[in-house]
Amino acid sequence: MLAHRATDSRLAQARSLLELGRAIPAGLLAAPIAASWRRCLDAGLDPHHPPNVGRIEQHELERHRAAHETARRLARAEMQALHRQLGRDSFVLAFADPDGVLIDSLVSEGRRGDIEAFGIVPGTVWEESLVGTNALGTASASRQRIAVRGAEHFFTHHQRLSCIAAPIFLPDRTLAGVLDATCFSEAYAPNARAIVALAAAEIEARLFRARLAGKRLLAIHGRAEFLDTAYAGLLALDAADRVVAANDQARFILAGLPEPIGATFGALFAPAELRPGAAGTLTDRAGRLFHARLDQPETARPRKIAPAQGVPAADAPVAEDPAARAALDMAARAAARGMPVLIRGATGTGKEVAARYAHRASGRGGRFVAVNCAAIPPDLIAAELFGHVEGAFTGARRGGAAGLAVEADGGTLFLDEIGDLPLPLQAALLRFLDDFSVRPVGGGMPRLVDVLLLTATNVDLGEAVAAGRFRADLYYRLAIAEITLPALRERSDIRPLAAHLLEQVAPGTRLEPAAALRLARHDFPGNVRELRNVLARAALTGEKVIGEETIAALLPAETAAPAAAGQSVLRDVQARRIEAALRAAGGNISRAARALGVSRNTIYRAIGRTPPTAAG
Repeated sequence: MLAHRATDSRLAQARSLLELGRAIPAGLLAAPIAASWRRCLDAGLDPHHPPNVGRIEQHELERHRAAHETARRLARAEMQALHRQLGRDSFVLAFADPDGVLIDSLVSEGRRGDIEAFGIVPGTVWEESLVGTNALGTASASRQRIAVRGAEHFFTHHQRLSCIAAPIFLPDRTLAGVLDATCFSEAYAPNARAIVALAAAEIEARLFRARLAGKRLLAIHGRAEFLDTAYAGLLALDAADRVVAANDQARFILAGLPEPIGATFGALFAPAELRPGAAGTLTDRAGRLFHARLDQPETARPRKIAPAQGVPAADAPVAEDPAARAALDMAARAAARGMPVLIRGATGTGKEVAARYAHRASGRGGRFVAVNCAAIPPDLIAAELFGHVEGAFTGARRGGAAGLAVEADGGTLFLDEIGDLPLPLQAALLRFLDDFSVRPVGGGMPRLVDVLLLTATNVDLGEAVAAGRFRADLYYRLAIAEITLPALRERSDIRPLAAHLLEQVAPGTRLEPAAALRLARHDFPGNVRELRNVLARAALTGEKVIGEETIAALLPAETAAPAAAGQSVLRDVQARRIEAALRAAGGNISRAARALGVSRNTIYRAIGRTPPTAAG
């Protein structure tokens, strides 16, 4: 408490000197904040005259988003996890591009008005030289993680806020963006800084893998369980076994050896045989032993997972969207190590498909047994899961039943709608996880089983824990690996996904390009399940090539929201530019998008208002 008071006193003294225009002695401020204040003064900012936070036009925002789409989507997945960890009503999460433009944010509806009053909305520009010391802009300017609390902000009107930001780098060490968590100062949590730093490291590791997917990737760490985490050192190798990229963690792990980039494998490690995809060990030239895994490059597009024997082809997921791909990859890696996986996502996002994929990735030879916890009467769930002896209850089967957990022995037990599990059953499931011993209802000998446990829910288990509806100890056991499947409207791969689903429901049938664009523009509140149903109904027409008219008839009519005159003119100009680009690209959407420097979704939305003569 005394230390906090002394810090606050020094900060107040520094604040007074700043506003009086006097020099600030060393030691009154943390060094990164002092350096930021000096940069602000050098940029001509006056602490007495705070500028308004600038905001770019919507079409400019779309351009910035398109330029950093992969980083934004990977950041979005981490922001969703952070929102739950830090508290939905406490923190707003934001992601800014290297220019300081806030291109995505996540805030609870209850806090939206308060937060937007400070200008923390997509399209605003938080460059330090324009708006003073702030976590987003200062992390970008200093290229380091930073927390800016209360009066540490250069301008007083930001003093109600406390902010934490972490820069995210590409493999070549150029800035990919900045992740930020902001709250009102009274809600600040000291552990938030470490949580944000870990989330940024996760994004950075996924960007490394995404940017270097065509190379062999070597993951190293002193402990095997960290090979699939942000703590792993990552090295990308070319065909000549030369390192072409390395993350900071790899440099840290290999400290004392030559700079990794440009070095050969043999210059860093003793000779070793690593089987692609399998964990092994390496000894570096300093004699240190590491666990390692070598992943081969992936060249197939689109990224489909071939269905395993006994699994319907419809369960092979298409995931070209970075956030969906990252979620599936994490589930697969965790399942391969036998770790429980909690799959989150709205209804219809494909939680069971993800679970089946994780089951296949685990390499288990046993069955995949799915249980919908919400579909079984509460008083029968224990008997269904763990079995029962004859006469254990009214209606019990003659001779008893082994139970679904026993049926999954050697395979995977998937508990869907786990959030609906009654509290007494939560206690029973927790006991089961302690030793994987099945105890039948009504007595009988316990039996040990070997199962991979996967669970799924569309409810916020963190909120359920806080409300006393879900056991905290069970939640932590189930969520050792936790993934969130993005809603369909957030995915960038609706067209290949639609083509894949249509092939499943009506082999040999395809979509006209205009029909695919119409699907890409639709919101799909029912997610992938709704998309599949629309395609199944469209296939009933018997058309081998489904047109836009058929799809439009199955979807709600599109409505245009009222817009200001200036916005209308801007959209008309944008539409004409897009039409011209499409004609020049021969109707190819991707080429037109690259030529204009926008995302494909921007073109989809534009031609929804003014359909061009060409289609891509």
